[in-house]
Amino acid sequence: MMKNSPLLSVEELIVSFGNKESSLEVLHAISFEVFENEILGIVGESGSGKSVTSLSIMGLLPKKQSQLSGKILFEEKDLLKTNEKEFRKIRGSEIAMIFQEPMSALNPSLKCGFQVSEILQLHLKMNASEAKKETISLFEKVKLPRPNEIFNSYPHQISGGQMQRVMIAMAIACKPKLLIADEPTTALDVTVQKEIISLLQSIQQETKMALLFISHDLSLVSEIADRVVVMYKGDIVENATTIEIFKNPKAEYTKALLASRPSLKVRLAKLPTIASIADKSFKPREVKAVERAKRHKQIYTQKPLLEITNLEKYYFSNVGMFAKKKIVKAVDEVSFSVFEGETLGLVGESGCGKSTLGRTILQLEKATSGSIKYRGKELTKLSKTEIRNLRKEIQIIFQDPYSSLNPRLMIGQALMEPMEVHKLGKNRKERKERVLALLDRVGLDETYFYRYPHELSGGQRQRVGIARTIAIEPKLVICDESVSALDISVQAQVLNLLNELKNDFGFTYIFISHDLAVVKYMSDQLLVMNKGKIEEIGDADEIYENPQTEYSKKLIEAIPTGI
Repeated sequence: MMKNSPLLSVEELIVSFGNKESSLEVLHAISFEVFENEILGIVGESGSGKSVTSLSIMGLLPKKQSQLSGKILFEEKDLLKTNEKEFRKIRGSEIAMIFQEPMSALNPSLKCGFQVSEILQLHLKMNASEAKKETISLFEKVKLPRPNEIFNSYPHQISGGQMQRVMIAMAIACKPKLLIADEPTTALDVTVQKEIISLLQSIQQETKMALLFISHDLSLVSEIADRVVVMYKGDIVENATTIEIFKNPKAEYTKALLASRPSLKVRLAKLPTIASIADKSFKPREVKAVERAKRHKQIYTQKPLLEITNLEKYYFSNVGMFAKKKIVKAVDEVSFSVFEGETLGLVGESGCGKSTLGRTILQLEKATSGSIKYRGKELTKLSKTEIRNLRKEIQIIFQDPYSSLNPRLMIGQALMEPMEVHKLGKNRKERKERVLALLDRVGLDETYFYRYPHELSGGQRQRVGIARTIAIEPKLVICDESVSALDISVQAQVLNLLNELKNDFGFTYIFISHDLAVVKYMSDQLLVMNKGKIEEIGDADEIYENPQTEYSKKLIEAIPTGI
């Protein structure tokens, strides 16, 4: 286990961005150690300094725009005093890194096998034949299916989980002494996430390397780390063993991070947030089964708002010039109903068809066959004009609010635009007043009316996305992975906001996500999808407590629960 002298020692590290005249300090004299054969977790929200810390260790911060002071000792050698030529020998061979987004870290124009074998040839001086043999062996080690085929595949030809495994193979190729994993599972399904965590643990145990695991999810970190460092706004607020952090957290911020994650055991009326925990008057209230049953009686005794019957959405592709068409059944004979005032949770792994189902309901995709009835009206038979008019009642909150907002429009203009299209408000003055009221409703002040999307944080953009959706007073809202990219505490704020708006405006939600803990918290009913089909549908709490299919059990068992 741990040795007396650390493998890596960060001492009083200060990092600033800018120039001498105007600079911003983002790390404030932080210190921590990583020992050989140890897994250290670094936890914190966006802006806490986690990634800046990892990039400082790797020597990857831009030289002209950043100033560093303090010490980063790797095997007692100060990396801050190491020139680029020496660092190049260390980087990749002795210290390696798995990046958050493999698609942007892998070269799209080079085959996966070449990108790994290139490192072996560069650092270990292998010839092409030896490097290929070792790369295929590494692909087998990281449990990639069809290693020979993936060796000759480009990154876009394999799944996100497979790309992440290629990145891991690349990182461990030279048997580094320290491996840094920066949010390596953020965009992955819970089952793939669990596989990647297990893989990293097994590789670490086999090689005895040190692992620095960075994440915003404390529950996830608890499943892999021996010790945890908690960061907040460039400072370390807590540094202790994983058990101590979970059983007896000292810092208020750590307590808030732990409390903000939806619980699988207790359903709260409102999630705690960092702000509410600081307010000692906040007392979490549990929603009892009797309260849920009473509410469900009101919901499920009326006619369905939306009825889906035998819905199918197929895609066709020609594999070759003379080959037969290949049929991909994205949605395969799906039937269910959504009732006014309920939240229907829709879960499943990537590729199960949940987002395609959402787009087909919205008529952004045309159904291959089947029926979609909204208030008794058959949507698949509507004209383009009728569908455009219906958009007022059925809306979507997208996963990435930044790409769904026009970067050239101020926030106020982006919110007024759908009002103008649907002729809401008498004039521009009235629409502006409504937009200012909407911004206030989602927790943004009137100054945001004049800001552009790039000036906002991820959580603020998502609030703008929600404001734009509710601006035209819809009845049915499809939330497609709308909180998956947010930090735990910001996620709690947005989930609370969605529930408040549902109560105030009588919204009905279809809530799509791969995060089962979040879906359970939000949902009345739960629909589990697998390979285009419905695996299971029923009361959310009952499915979690007693799943009826092996697939549902696998999804639930993969959820990080913390210690």
